[in-house]
Order: sequence, then C-alpha cells, then structure tokens
Amino acid sequence: MSRDTAPGLDELLDALNAGRTIPGGSPLHAVMHRVSQDALRLTAELNGAYCPPERVRELLSEITGTTVDESVTVFPPFSTDFGRNLTLGRDVFVNAGCKIQDQGGVTIGDGCLLGHNAVLTTLDHDLDPRRRADMHPAPVVLGRAVWLGANVTVLPGVTIGDGAVVGAGAVVTRDVPAGTVAVGVPARVVRSVSPEGNDAGPP
Repeated sequence: MSRDTAPGLDELLDALNAGRTIPGGSPLHAVMHRVSQDALRLTAELNGAYCPPERVRELLSEITGTTVDESVTVFPPFSTDFGRNLTLGRDVFVNAGCKIQDQGGVTIGDGCLLGHNAVLTTLDHDLDPRRRADMHPAPVVLGRAVWLGANVTVLPGVTIGDGAVVGAGAVVTRDVPAGTVAVGVPARVVRSVSPEGNDAGPP
C-alpha cells in the first residue's frame, strides 16, 4: 500500500490479525469505524423486528461477509460492532443478548452453545492515558462443542478448548483446556468432563 492510498478492509484485517496496535485517529481506525457503521445498521435490522431464522442467517452472512451455514441458530437481540472478523462454525447456537466484539478475531467452532448475554471481547485499550484511544487486538477462539453459560465474559487472547464448559457469570481471563469445566471470577478449572458428558471428578 502506497502512502497516497487510503487503507481498506483487507489492510485493516491484516493488521488486526497480526496483533498490531491500531492507533486512535489513524487511517486504520477510520476504516474500523466505517465497517462498524455497516454492522450497526445490519444488527439494527436484525434486532428491530421479528425475523424468521432464514432472514437471521441472511443478515448474519451480510454482517460477516461470509455464508453462514443453515445449521446456525441465533436468537436476537444479537450485537457485534464489527462483524467482518467473526467466524461461525456449523450447528452453533447463540442465545439472546450475546455481544461479540470481533475486531481482533472471533472463531466459534462447530457445535458451540452461547448462553444468554455472553460477551466475547478482542480489544484492549492502552493503559497509558496519553494513548488510551489506541487499541490492541487479540483473538478469541472457541473450539468444538464449547458451552458458555449465561453472562460469561471472555477477554481478548483467550482460547477455550474443545468440549469445555464455562459456568454462568464467569470472567475468562486465560485459556481453558479442552474437556474441562471452568467457573468463577476470574474463571478457574474445577473439574473435567468425560467423553460421555458426565463429570469425571468432584465439583
């Protein structure tokens, strides 16, 4: 990209996915803001009145810029302030009130369940007050068949492994291994989940 060419979505996604800081007021920040307006417009349509499941998936496909599989179910209201760095697998269920901040990249694997009001975040602001508008992206990855309970918050840079369960109200600040149950603030692993879905240890 030459100095005389304004960046576009591809350049922004390259920067975000490389974990580069997006300075407040920069050309890349302007692109982020523009894309966010599209997401806000489309989510307003999604949430403003009843939409049948087919229309919900159509709008999600517009929001993400990809084809959302017909096995995906999302119960509005649903919120994302970017959309173009969100990947939804097959057989995903997202319950009402979920909020996804996907600038840094959110991947939701096949068979995941997101409870009411779950929040997935991928941006941190700079701690230095002089640079507070700067944003530091880091991805959130949910493996296959992850279950997030109601009101779970997942912070930037966290990976939750296949089959893991996060209990209601937890704040996930670090990776959760596959096949475990994590609860609390901050979330900590308290037990394992057997392949049959039964608890494999004491609570």
